[in-house]
Amino acid sequence: MQRLVKSGKGWRIAWNPEAAEYKGLVGGDDWAIELSEAELNDFCRLLAQLTQTMSQLTAELMDEEKIACEVESDLLWMEVEGYPHAYSLRVILNQGRRCEGSWSEAALPSLIQAAQVLKVF
Repeated sequence: MQRLVKSGKGWRIAWNPEAAEYKGLVGGDDWAIELSEAELNDFCRLLAQLTQTMSQLTAELMDEEKIACEVESDLLWMEVEGYPHAYSLRVILNQGRRCEGSWSEAALPSLIQAAQVLKVF
C-alpha cells in the first residue's frame, strides 16, 4: 500500500503504512500533527461518531441553536461546536506529544469525507 495524502482548503489528512512510528497526519493550512496508527484510527472513528451525533441533533434543535459535543478515547479528545449543519472541530492528543489542532466549519465537511475513505479502520 502506498502513502495517501488528501488535502483541501483548511485541512489535510494522510496515511503512510510504511512509516516506522507515525503513520498518520492531520492538519490545517499552516499546521500539522503526526499521529500513530492507533491515534489516526481513533481520530477517524471519533470524527464519524461526532458527525453522526450532529446529524441526529438536526431535528431536535431550533435553527438558531448552537451545540457542543465532545468525545474522548485514551489517546485523544475531540469536540465539535456550532450548528448541526455547520460546526468546527477541535482535537487534543491525550498522551505523549500533547498537541492540539482545530478546523473551521468551512474546512470540516471535506475533512470528514476524506477521513471516511482514507483507509479501512
